[in-house]
Amino acid sequence: ERFDRLRSVEIKHGRIAQLAFLGQITTRAGYHLPGPIDGAGDLFSSYPNGFAAIGGPDSIPGAGTGQILFFIGLLELFVMKDSANGAEPGEFVGDFRNGYIDFGWDKFDEETKLQKR
Repeated sequence: ERFDRLRSVEIKHGRIAQLAFLGQITTRAGYHLPGPIDGAGDLFSSYPNGFAAIGGPDSIPGAGTGQILFFIGLLELFVMKDSANGAEPGEFVGDFRNGYIDFGWDKFDEETKLQKR
């Protein structure tokens, strides 16, 4: 049971690291969300890339960073749960789809499912 928990955490952290890397290279390539980031009219592209966006002299204000962290916490607590399509938590370790995306997993036989895990 402990091994399954560690595997689940490792998969989740790996996916988060992949998303962070994609966000890093996307903004460094010059792609930013369109429009203003706040009511004052500051554009997403007006803030620096990488860690400078969090702690640099031109960084996102503290309230904005707090909102980002709050949103991540909501995702962690209510969305990214270790259950698939109503299954018990832990039954499908690392499956954070929660019924949203289906690539035909339910159509595989047990042997194929075991091989793909």
